[in-house]
Amino acid sequence: MQSQATYNYKVVRQFAIMTVVWGIVGMLVGVIAAAQLVWPELNVHEWLGYGRLRPLHTNAVIFAFGGCALFATSYYVVQRTCHTRLFAPGLAAFTFWGWQLVIVLAAITLPLGFTSGKEYAELEWPIDLLIAVVWVSYAVVFFGTVAKRTVAHIYVANWFYGAFIITVALLHIVNSMAIPVSLTKSYSAYAGVQDAMVQWWYGHNAVGFFLTAGFLGMMYYFVPKQADRPVYSYRLSVVHFWALIFTYMWAGPHHLHYTALPDWTQSVGMIFSLILLAPSWGGMINGIMTLSGAWHKLRTDPILKFLITALSFYGMSTFEGPMMSVKTVNALSHYTDWTVGHVHSGALGWVAMISIGSVYFLLPRLYGKTEMYSVKLINAHFWIATIGVVLYIASMWIAGVMQGLMWRATNPDGTLTYSFVEGVKASYPFWSIRLLGGVLFLTGMLIMFYNMVKTIAGEKAYNAPVIAPAAAHA
Repeated sequence: MQSQATYNYKVVRQFAIMTVVWGIVGMLVGVIAAAQLVWPELNVHEWLGYGRLRPLHTNAVIFAFGGCALFATSYYVVQRTCHTRLFAPGLAAFTFWGWQLVIVLAAITLPLGFTSGKEYAELEWPIDLLIAVVWVSYAVVFFGTVAKRTVAHIYVANWFYGAFIITVALLHIVNSMAIPVSLTKSYSAYAGVQDAMVQWWYGHNAVGFFLTAGFLGMMYYFVPKQADRPVYSYRLSVVHFWALIFTYMWAGPHHLHYTALPDWTQSVGMIFSLILLAPSWGGMINGIMTLSGAWHKLRTDPILKFLITALSFYGMSTFEGPMMSVKTVNALSHYTDWTVGHVHSGALGWVAMISIGSVYFLLPRLYGKTEMYSVKLINAHFWIATIGVVLYIASMWIAGVMQGLMWRATNPDGTLTYSFVEGVKASYPFWSIRLLGGVLFLTGMLIMFYNMVKTIAGEKAYNAPVIAPAAAHA
């Protein structure tokens, strides 16, 4: 009887802890890859070369770190806002172990060179099938919980989580269509420019839904909770939701400017990318303005610092993305480190910061405590991580613009002013600064791990009692 009266926090605890663990692993691989660009002699073996570690880094940070954060927070939020226990707890447990298996298989196969060659979708077909099974199970648990809610209202955070879950299933299944030729090799079901189009429909919407909509679900729950204020505008949050999920789907072709993709398709991608600025900034303003009347809390609350700084980076990244989708800007930025800076402005500044803040909120509550072991360490983590992000993205912006200008500089006779290797040589100082920024961000994650271990050491797992629905909804 008691188990029915409490929320299922076990799977939330598991995912929250693994968020921190995989964050360290993914960022460590990123630091190694950054170091290999500064010191090429660190490419000691083909299994540990830059070409193998780079996709391992992106998969580990996006799907292991980011994915575990999304699972943990969505399972927590959907229970708390629906006033009911998680649907199908056995299936929820399967999503945890299934997802960890996917991550371990990725960590084994990618260094060995087993890859489909599709960015953010490098894993081979047997692992793709496992991802699909885990993801459909995730959808059953999440939407099953929403269906058995004891309140009439569906809170807006669940809208964003729900859209992210449905869309990622669609993206993954369509883009991963392949013809297997062996257990470790397959070929895409699409060919030529269609394959590129499907890949970037997937790739940009992985950004739009996995790395944006899901984390906006986090924002709409944890920012009001930590600030102890209502969402600034609930109406704006609904407009934000519908505008974002409609517009994002069309933006993928901006990755394929000046390629064999038809020009009109490139233009559609550019136009929808520019339109995206409106809902993106609407969501950022809604999140930041939630602090109206509570701005003073930013001085003393490091968790709120993480959450609000994440929103600031979200606003910056979602201005920069549409700008870079403009064809004339893209002519300069494409294939340069400016793109790398943009990606990490979103990945470290937005995704990692909002995840870290949310996990700091969750961990004590999952063990019946009021706060983390050390608030001072959270503060230290915040400043180290913020300085790390700024060093990283600023160095990449400068390097990227420099590379773009050098590559297209010509002499009066029409020959190139600089060889490619001169561009590489000029990039070295900025790659060193990028490495320093990455080391700082990784250091912050290690501080978080220590703080987490000290917070939960010797503590009993805690499952909060289910909130009884209001009489009006009974």
